[in-house]
Formats: sequence, structure tokens, C-alpha cells
Amino acid sequence: MDVSFTLWLLTILGLSALIAVDFFIGRKPHDVSIKEAGIWTIVWIALAILFGIGLMVFGTSQASGEFFAGFITEKSLSVDNLFVFVLIMAKFSVPSHLQQRVLLIGVLIALVLRAIFIAAGAAIIASFSWVFYIFGAFLIYTAWKLIQEARSDDEEDDFEENRLLKSIEKKFGVADRYHGTKLFIQVNGKRVLTPLMVVMLAIGSTDILFALDSIPAIFGLTQDPYIVFTANAFALMGLRQLYFLIGGLLKRLVHLSYGLSVILGFIGVKLVLHALHENGVHVPEISIPFSLTVICGVLIVTTITSLIASKKQAEREAAEAVEAGETPVKDDDKDSVQS
Repeated sequence: MDVSFTLWLLTILGLSALIAVDFFIGRKPHDVSIKEAGIWTIVWIALAILFGIGLMVFGTSQASGEFFAGFITEKSLSVDNLFVFVLIMAKFSVPSHLQQRVLLIGVLIALVLRAIFIAAGAAIIASFSWVFYIFGAFLIYTAWKLIQEARSDDEEDDFEENRLLKSIEKKFGVADRYHGTKLFIQVNGKRVLTPLMVVMLAIGSTDILFALDSIPAIFGLTQDPYIVFTANAFALMGLRQLYFLIGGLLKRLVHLSYGLSVILGFIGVKLVLHALHENGVHVPEISIPFSLTVICGVLIVTTITSLIASKKQAEREAAEAVEAGETPVKDDDKDSVQS
């Protein structure tokens, strides 16, 4: 797409306005209900659909297809990221009424980081076509790694702080408790971080690792920086509400890693084929409609098989509990206890 500076500016202003509205509505710390999360999740998805339709009307069907393929891919990867967000919230014992503020600021940090990565990726692709080989190989490797992790019996039940976060905590110091929405407080004349600020930095810095997967993946679907940015923006901006909506269901998506590995592997192969085509090798190229079909199909199958497997596992655990003379605990009760 030939995107003018004016369109870029209007898009950024429009997204900023939507974020401002979201921030204004959620400015007061509170426990987010399922109803509130559901309404806003629908709103963000509807806005993304309207934007994709707008690309078709005022742009091309190719651009619209690339946006929807990128948006769905980024959204599915974001759901996987929610597992880590849950661990971070548990690690720092974030009060439930402050979690929505943490996620809002974390998403804003993620948007800024993604914009930087997208700009760098677009510049590299424009100068070096061989980078598609690297992106493709990396995605295929990531797909294989996801399968290995999914097949592993070890369950990640804690969040390990990275070196950057530890160094910041050591330099500034951290208060011993939360102080509402304050990010800094004065302790003995010294300005120190509050746990809320540390959690926000944890989520924001963790997104750097997430971007290593998602940015190459979406560049495998489109090389248009405008579509890459907007697809990422719409996928991320609804992430906060999605966290509260499906937080209790995350552990039931037991096959999500397998589904994401298939998607990333598929896009990796697509990138390698595209690179070969760019170098004059006569190989088939995978079209956007086919990519969109594969991505949606894999996610649908993954969700269905995950729910079936989770239900069978729950029935098995209930039967074992009955045999052992214990009272079986329903999944809903587990979720409420964890929350």
C-alpha cells in the first residue's frame, strides 16, 4: 500500500484516541467483571474488523486479507502470552483491583516496543532480501521448540525475573507493599519503586521476547509496515480485556502450543519460499487466502481438541478422587480459588 504521511498520522491519532478512551474508562482501579471484559473484547474485535473492511474499500482486497491474517496470528500469539502475564501477576501478588492498570500500561509499553521493532524490521527487509531466510529459519526453529516444550512434563509455575529487571530493582530499590496506583514513593528521603512499577516493567520487558516471535511471523504474511503496525496494535489493545475474559480458561487450552507451532512453522516455510522466489528460484508461493484458511483452521481445531482433552482430564481426575474417597473439585472452583 502507498500510505501517505497524513494517513500514518491520522491512524496513530485514532489509535491514541481509542487508548485514551480505554484509559479514561478504566482510570479508577477496580475488579474487572466478566461482563465488562466481554463487552470491551467485542468492541476491540469489531473495530479491527471495521478497519480490515476499510482497507478493502479504500485500499485493496490483498491489503485487507493481509491485515486479517496478521491480526488473527498476532491475537493467537497474544493469548499464549497471557500465560506469562498470569505468572507475573502471581509472582508479585498483584491485587485484583490493580491488575487492569498494570495491563494497560504494560500494553502501552508493548506498543512502543513493537513500533520500534517493526520500523527496524521494515528497514532491514528493504535493504536485505536474504533476511527472509533468517526469519523463516527462526520461525521453524521456534515452532520445533514450542512442540518440545508442549511435550515436556515440566510445568512452568513461576516467573523468573530477567537481569534487566533485577538491576533496576537493585539500583532504585523497591517498596515493601503496594501504594495504590503510585509508581514511586519517598522512603527515608530516597525515591524508590513501588511493586506496581516493577510489575509494569516486567510485563513490558517480557514483550521484547514475545516480539522475537510475532514480528517475524507477521512479516511472513505481509511486508507492508502499515499493515504490520495496525495488526499488532489492534491485537495488543484488546489484550487487557481478553486477560480477564479467558483468564480462567487458559489452562484448558492444552493444545495451544501445538497449534501455534503449526502456524509459526507454516509461516516459516512461507517465508523461505518467498525468499527463494525473490532470488529467481521457481517455487510456488503461498497466497494470503490460503494462509488465512490455514491459520483459522488450525486455531479452530486446536481450540476444539483442547476443550475435549481438558474435559476428559477433568472427568479422569474426578473419577480418581471418588475412588480415593475425596470430594472432586470442579474447574470453576479451581479458577475461583486461584483468582
